[in-house]
Amino acid sequence: MNIKESKIENRKIKKSTGQNKSEEYLAKLCNKTFLSLWSYPNLYRAKGKELSDLFVVFGNHILIFSDKTCDYPTTDDPELNWSRWYRRAILKSAKQLWRAEQWIKQHPKRVFLDNQCSQTFPFNIDTTQARIHLILVARGVAEACRKFFGSGSGSLMIRNDVRGADAHTAPFVIGDIDPIKTFIHVLDDTTLDIVMNALNTVSDFTSYLGKKEILLRSDKNIFATGEEDLLPCYMTKIKEEEHDFDFPKDSDGIAILEGEWDRFCENPQRKAQLEEDKISYFWDALIEQFNTHALNGTQYMVFGGGIKDSERVMRFFASESRFKRRLLSKAVLGLIEKTPENICGRRFSVPLDELGPYYIFVAFPREKEHTEKEYRAFRGEYLKTCSMVVRSVYPKAHDIIGFATEAGKSLEGRSEDAMYFDGRRWNDEMHKEAKELQEKLRILIEPTYYKVHDTEFPDVPDKQVPKVGRNEKCPCGSSVKYKKCHGR
Repeated sequence: MNIKESKIENRKIKKSTGQNKSEEYLAKLCNKTFLSLWSYPNLYRAKGKELSDLFVVFGNHILIFSDKTCDYPTTDDPELNWSRWYRRAILKSAKQLWRAEQWIKQHPKRVFLDNQCSQTFPFNIDTTQARIHLILVARGVAEACRKFFGSGSGSLMIRNDVRGADAHTAPFVIGDIDPIKTFIHVLDDTTLDIVMNALNTVSDFTSYLGKKEILLRSDKNIFATGEEDLLPCYMTKIKEEEHDFDFPKDSDGIAILEGEWDRFCENPQRKAQLEEDKISYFWDALIEQFNTHALNGTQYMVFGGGIKDSERVMRFFASESRFKRRLLSKAVLGLIEKTPENICGRRFSVPLDELGPYYIFVAFPREKEHTEKEYRAFRGEYLKTCSMVVRSVYPKAHDIIGFATEAGKSLEGRSEDAMYFDGRRWNDEMHKEAKELQEKLRILIEPTYYKVHDTEFPDVPDKQVPKVGRNEKCPCGSSVKYKKCHGR
């Protein structure tokens, strides 16, 4: 995987896949969203004592999941039925989540992958600066909810004026379970799939949770018929260059009624977005290829730090949003498509703000007289050289990520290398060496710059755009006109 060979032992990481069908399904969803190197079902704190149903550590983000399936009571008293189910499925799980959070803060090194506590969690858990997200998955309520209201999606309603465990007396309504503790996000039979499929990268998912928590703990009264109807209000709005809720500041309360999610899904621009995003899953597959080798201990080359160093490199790849993965996938696949097998092709991705990661993509030709070991060593050194040149050309390039593969269009039998170059560790001697290599190998000498024009919600032909009047809502659920809402 990496450019420097090491004798460090690669130990296979054995993970649980879930202890029942419900947990297995959650594990598959989380593997898709957070990817396999960061998603761990059924962790333990002591022999036979489970810590959480699923656990994610991704840089400064820690996500703790509780998964509970409870049959909904069927007495003739609706409030009694709700009270019993709420206590079993929600309140009990909430207490377990807070206990798990407290344990991790107090004993970050006593987290284990198996019930015999023979395998410790493979990465460092630093809770001093971590953002902890608690997610409670409560199943078994959808059918009863639809029956109670006579129709609907079956998702729980959201009301942030319902605060405290004892305040949850209205059937099928969820608020803030304990305002003085870490906020708990409740997902149910309906909303689990919707939210995790719509926000299926770790950055998209955690950003939504953070912005939702701020919204629901604000002074503004929020009512939504379900989490799925709240979601478009986040996905279609941009504030300070990122997705956020952007409700009118002069309003005391916001009511989001049923059907917003369905209207959003039927919007032509949403459909166009999903179509354009298909190429982005190349990036996911690329990360998972590295992850699989890291977890199985089958990497071709590794850094001295083993899987921890591998995770650091891959975390940059996985930190990208779905939209950014679309752009990066186009860059890599375009390079492969346009580079003949006897030519060395390069592409550099420079962040607009100069502070994000700088990417280097290399398609490196393979000569038949070289062995696999020789070829990978040459390619790795070339990738390192490109990283040094980038650092010398762009002084603000602190995080430089390199990716290399074979030149040529064929996707069969490819190998991949990934590396991280820390531009903070830089000195005059390295700068001099980089300048000499740059001139010798003609790297970034009078480069051709291209500005990539792409939008998260692509434009669609006018005939596909719903006709929206002056006082009508945008199909995404916004109260503003369609063109203004989507920046057209």
